[in-house]
Amino acid sequence: MKSRLLFGIVVVSLLAGLSVAQGKRQRLNPMIDLLEQKKPVFGLYMPREMTADAAKMAVGKRNIDYIFSGGAPQGFPEFVKGLSAAGVLQNNRLSHPIMLKIHKIAEDPARALTETSEQLNLGTNGQMFVEVESAKEVQQGLSMMRLKSKGGQRPDNVGSAPAYWGMTEQQYRQKADVWPLNPEGELVNWTIIETKEGLKNARAIAAVKGIGVLWPGAGTLGGVFTVTKTDGTRANDPVAWEAAIQTVLAACKEFNVACGYPAGAQEKTADGLTNPGYIEFRMKQGFTVFVMQSFDENAFKAVEIGRRASGRPATNN
Repeated sequence: MKSRLLFGIVVVSLLAGLSVAQGKRQRLNPMIDLLEQKKPVFGLYMPREMTADAAKMAVGKRNIDYIFSGGAPQGFPEFVKGLSAAGVLQNNRLSHPIMLKIHKIAEDPARALTETSEQLNLGTNGQMFVEVESAKEVQQGLSMMRLKSKGGQRPDNVGSAPAYWGMTEQQYRQKADVWPLNPEGELVNWTIIETKEGLKNARAIAAVKGIGVLWPGAGTLGGVFTVTKTDGTRANDPVAWEAAIQTVLAACKEFNVACGYPAGAQEKTADGLTNPGYIEFRMKQGFTVFVMQSFDENAFKAVEIGRRASGRPATNN
């Protein structure tokens, strides 16, 4: 009787383990797996040329976790088709999820909603809200990302996204929701703070449920915090700028939200460190999601350093 009971427990355990493993294999967006596991995430800006060759090259980069763009540039739909043709969908997973910015929500909500729908209908995997200054603005944007059938504002016409994701329209509607609001969702929100008003409300913004990654807008904030030099010209105020960066990072840590940083090749620390070594400096501070602001050898090298410093394998499976 004991042996039968033990055998039953073993079988149930094995089946449970298999179910978990299968569940992981079903995650379309591997970036979410990394975020759930608190592992560093590395991505690149899209190549400037939106061509099939560029898409093929992007898919061939096995050490990057996503592709990012400041918006949907001209030729972007063809680039998406190129990614599909290059085999971006592998074993029911997108090897390189796509993240895009949308227009500032508070400035023109109608335009932001239109851009949201158009971009997601192409099969993109999430969006960045720019110049966010309040929790309400984030909540409004999250609603735009969610289908009306999920209680959001996004029209239920889903375009070519289901085909790009390799699933039926019904399956897509189940999966096309915002993680972690919906634990089974495959869409990610990035929110970026890049104004003094946003910094003032950083804690309230970070507390909003549904933000996948919170970012300080390092480049923009460099122009926000300036000092007057002796010759009368304006220059970046490195002390105030770094304090702004740390304000966002502190909010991320307090509310257990992943914090992103644009690891640009031209940035320097007070010690004069530049990319690619710069990325490791920011990792030690607590940033975990990085975007390289170019698509060249310097960016690829920065990713290599970041992956090595984080203990991740040199390439994805």
